Amino acid sequence: MQSGPEQDPEGIAFPRDPSSGRRSTSEASRHILAAAAGAVSDEAAEAIRQTRNWRKGYVDHFRRLVELGLTSPEAAVAIARAALDATRREFVFHSADGDLGINAAVAQPQDELTTLTIDGRSTEGPAPWAVPVDGEWLSGDRLRVQLERWVFRGVMEPSAADALHRCLDNPDWFDLSDRTFALLGAASEAGPLGWLARWRARLVAIDVPAAGPWNRILRKVRQGNGVLHAPVAANARVRAQDLHDSWQEGLGANLLTQAPAITRWLAGFGTPLDVGCLAYLDGEKHTRVSVAMDTIADALQRDNPDTTIAYMATPTDSFAVPDSVAGRVMTAWQERSVLKKAVQWPLGRHAFAPGITRKYECSNGKRYGIVDSTITQQGPNYALAKRLQQWRATVSRADGRHAVMNIAPSTTTRSVTSNPALAAGFAGADLFNVEVFAPETTNALMAALWVHELRYGKAASRPETTLDHPFELFMDNAIHGGLWSVPYLPRTVLPFAAAAGFMRQHLPGHKR
Repeated sequence: MQSGPEQDPEGIAFPRDPSSGRRSTSEASRHILAAAAGAVSDEAAEAIRQTRNWRKGYVDHFRRLVELGLTSPEAAVAIARAALDATRREFVFHSADGDLGINAAVAQPQDELTTLTIDGRSTEGPAPWAVPVDGEWLSGDRLRVQLERWVFRGVMEPSAADALHRCLDNPDWFDLSDRTFALLGAASEAGPLGWLARWRARLVAIDVPAAGPWNRILRKVRQGNGVLHAPVAANARVRAQDLHDSWQEGLGANLLTQAPAITRWLAGFGTPLDVGCLAYLDGEKHTRVSVAMDTIADALQRDNPDTTIAYMATPTDSFAVPDSVAGRVMTAWQERSVLKKAVQWPLGRHAFAPGITRKYECSNGKRYGIVDSTITQQGPNYALAKRLQQWRATVSRADGRHAVMNIAPSTTTRSVTSNPALAAGFAGADLFNVEVFAPETTNALMAALWVHELRYGKAASRPETTLDHPFELFMDNAIHGGLWSVPYLPRTVLPFAAAAGFMRQHLPGHKR
């Protein structure tokens, strides 16, 4: 698999394949996963190196890394360290002068960025937290009831509901005037910008220099009560008083091409930052932008250990899950109805395959299951981009730093629904008791969970909180939309969900 027609993209780039001279996404992914597996298993590393059809075979290897990580807490950290080290070796920073190692690129001077400060227009206090669900704004007791409904339906884990109940119990947590949030990919559709801007936060926004994202950012900030600090090209003439909720050339910075300059600019604020890694791009650019965010987050935490980092994990990945979750899924498989068994039989073993078939013994004395919700339509670049974030959170926390990694539900963002197969699958997901969230619901829930992780003294993301295994960071506060409760391997039922969803989308008179 190649990076596409643009063989020499500026900035963060995949390495060149020595044999072909082209930038191969498959070879880079293979090398990184082999290095990760090789930290604990030579056999698993060799199996990765021998996989010829990477697009077909990558899923098993990503899952295998979770299995290897479950052997012991030390194994999980060793895998993550090896993977991050390999990523830093593989990826390069490309410019007119050729390829340069990422660490060397960060150390080199680049065109500097200046700062534009914009104040929100609201003089009100922090907005009360509420969650929009099916067109209604829920707060207080009504929201508490909804949280318990989601738990009962297996849409979110009890720990997530507990965290959100604490948020309701502590409305003072939402005055964020004492925090500085650096949002990488600030205009993200499912991101927390709109809420943070109404909770008096000091915001530092990074997004590409373009009208689309910046008009959204400016509108949300102007409507709020926070303060925005935005990057501006050094030679640009952009003034706050000239910005009437409309972008001007020179405002913004590109994570792919300006990661070194962005790193230095953010470090220049001289205060601990809460760094949210939110950016998403299609295809191989998603991996590259994840590498860019990783470079920035790592550098900022090294510069100031009090800086926190945060990610919204996708539920469509392989995750270790608690013994209780594994038991729930295995029981649901055994107790499925006679009708479902009858439907499954003629379709063969690859349709409606069981979701969890065994539990894994860990050296810590506990047992865990593995939920594999990888959706192959999202591809190996997406898998690597999201796993890279898990690795960084694991290593950061192991090194005594604060790392937030909350699983967000599948969400009907434009980037997801632009894929017809995924859009149809999401439209029929409720047939398998999977709930797909609207962007406004997701960002309300995830913004509150981020606040919880920063305010709650016993949060799992805090390095001083004892976890029996590093993977428990991802189990805590998970809002997986039901993918951890489905008795089937999700990708084996996606075609049937997609067929039902397609009918709902396209057949006249067919209603959900």
